[in-house]
Amino acid sequence: MRRKTRIPSPPLPQRHGVDPVRVRLPACGPWATVREHLVERLSGAAPGVVEGMFGAGLIVGADGRAVAPDAPFAPGMFVWFHRELPAEVQVPFPVRVVHRDEHIVVVDKPHFLATTPRGSHVTQTALARLREELGIPTLSAAHRLDRLTAGLVLFTVRPAERGAYQTLFGDRRVRKEYEAVAPYQPALALPLTVRSRIVKERGVLTAREVAGEPNAVTHVELIEHRADGLARYRLLPGTGQTHQLRVHMSGLGVPILGDPLYPVVTGPVPAGDFRRPLQLLARALEFTDPVTGVEHRLRSGRTLAAWSDHGEWAGQ
Repeated sequence: MRRKTRIPSPPLPQRHGVDPVRVRLPACGPWATVREHLVERLSGAAPGVVEGMFGAGLIVGADGRAVAPDAPFAPGMFVWFHRELPAEVQVPFPVRVVHRDEHIVVVDKPHFLATTPRGSHVTQTALARLREELGIPTLSAAHRLDRLTAGLVLFTVRPAERGAYQTLFGDRRVRKEYEAVAPYQPALALPLTVRSRIVKERGVLTAREVAGEPNAVTHVELIEHRADGLARYRLLPGTGQTHQLRVHMSGLGVPILGDPLYPVVTGPVPAGDFRRPLQLLARALEFTDPVTGVEHRLRSGRTLAAWSDHGEWAGQ
């Protein structure tokens, strides 16, 4: 059995709650130096950026020392550096801590804030903010919510325990409850359970339902409706496909208010546009803690704006 390579601890501290980038050199290749490999590997960077980082001593090895520009290529070597952080629009909504102990932190994430660094959203993420605000550099996400979805997200405190919580979600031993505001459709007989096959292709904004064995299951219940044609729905996902709840609600003819992708693509929502947030909320998480055995029943305290004041939400 091939022995798994041990990854050294990062020799650089986090910056604004963001980990340094780690790169492992391949087992073989035509490069004479570490610099030559990184120039090729990071070809998306502006010309001269990688050379400048070497010149400034910003690329370091496992011992924390700067890697010299002429350091020979060493198969399997690890190097670290901080990437240039993109300019980001501040998301002007707080992340509320719902539960905190020595093992986990559960927060009520606002709309428009990504869960973890990805693409152009790096410091304006729940993870980066919480690491700095709570002073827990080891904090990691056990699962994720879409940037446009608000509600409960669980983070782990200790790296050694993260796998136990991820397995909890992966094995579907967490009861998740969502709430959505969408049009009321009297002809739609509820409650019902939607089962379909959803595929999401890399580089394509939307997911779609296709023929085949179902891989997405959502139980839909009507909470209440009112005379203006809107309703509140309770959504209980049995699976976790990308955009599953949004796809299923759209497929039922009751697309979630504020959705820029379903049933018609009008997005993506640009950074800084905080109007008409998607009316989808991760309302509750219920699970038995895999480390402590404690039964957790946690709920978001948020109210969906289109229900509490539709005119203001719609900009009327």
